[in-house]
Amino acid sequence: MTSIGILGTGRVGSGLARTLASTGHQITLGHRQPPQETPADPTGAVPAIRHADQHTTAATTDIVINATPGDTTLERLSALHTELAGKILIDVSNATRHAPDGLPSDLCYPGSSLAERLQRALPATRVVKTLNTMLFTVMTAPADLSTPPTAYLSGDDADAKAITAGLLADLGWKPEWIEDIGDITTARATEALVLLVPHVLRRHGLRPFAVSLAR
Repeated sequence: MTSIGILGTGRVGSGLARTLASTGHQITLGHRQPPQETPADPTGAVPAIRHADQHTTAATTDIVINATPGDTTLERLSALHTELAGKILIDVSNATRHAPDGLPSDLCYPGSSLAERLQRALPATRVVKTLNTMLFTVMTAPADLSTPPTAYLSGDDADAKAITAGLLADLGWKPEWIEDIGDITTARATEALVLLVPHVLRRHGLRPFAVSLAR
């Protein structure tokens, strides 16, 4: 069992929390504001998930997953540099500006990436980028696609990437679906793939998809 904090309580963060909790991990879901007490499920059907503010979540867990909106992530997580020191930070977000319809229209950090900016701002934290090249539903249900998907890994620390790959396995990702593409600078390539997303969504709607590597 691993203690995992998830920053962000939207569809991405909540989905990751439920699935990782169901595989036996101790999960804390980090809210922007101190949350009200959430009652436990009396049936036991939903694994217990602790709720806390983001400061407490980052300070009290061993691995932290960033599922906050990418355009505000850098400022938000830079303020948690003390809490995140010595930990693995798994970043699954994309930093984008948005079109009037709410879909991504441009990158916030062209020529760089959010993951690189996070690693620079958090030198005592081991940043790993992954799961940012797919519809959020595929993160926790990769086997539902008819074509095998790919989860790319970018990061400077080999051990941190190996631990992240283990968590991906708990989410249903087979080893052959996980592609380590190199150091943290490679995240600018996968983050740029988000520019495909609005065109796919406008044409096909919220049908599950992933940007996969075919061989």
